[in-house]
Amino acid sequence: MKPGDATRERLLAAASEEFAAYGIAGARVDRIAANAQANKAQLYAFYGSKEALFERVFSAALDGIVNAVPIDGKDLPGYAVRLYNEYLEHPELVRLATWARLERRPAGHLTADADRLDSDKLANIAAAQNAGYIDKYFTPFEVLTTVIAISMTWSPASTTFTATSADAPAEHQRRRDVLTRIVHRTFAPAT
Repeated sequence: MKPGDATRERLLAAASEEFAAYGIAGARVDRIAANAQANKAQLYAFYGSKEALFERVFSAALDGIVNAVPIDGKDLPGYAVRLYNEYLEHPELVRLATWARLERRPAGHLTADADRLDSDKLANIAAAQNAGYIDKYFTPFEVLTTVIAISMTWSPASTTFTATSADAPAEHQRRRDVLTRIVHRTFAPAT
């Protein structure tokens, strides 16, 4: 472990909480430093600016969710349920993405490296389409974005209702069943 690594990690953890709660504009460097038991000079020395710190936090969050929830084109409903579970366990990831959409990229891809992040998932979907598991009417990108949107129905990005881990297990199971049915019916191959 190099000198400063523990401080960097504390700053990233505090920044993740701060940005998820307040967004980029509302986040305060003073609070991040205080919550990390560091000082602003260290924050700026390690990350350069509040904006660069957000990019580091957001990039780590995206990589985390991309790797935490692998796709299986032969089981799109399972993918939607795994995303639901991930959003339930880590709502801060959705909040960070929402802030990035509101404050950084109001249109188009959420990240500049979307092609890199999505390429394996899109290839997996295309292979499942070629094997007859997914309706070929849809492009792989349409399948991916729609399944993600459906999986976020009860996430912190919802404008109607946000689920929490405190909800009854039966409610969570019902939502998982609904996601499974919707995704299966939507993308099943045409007969």
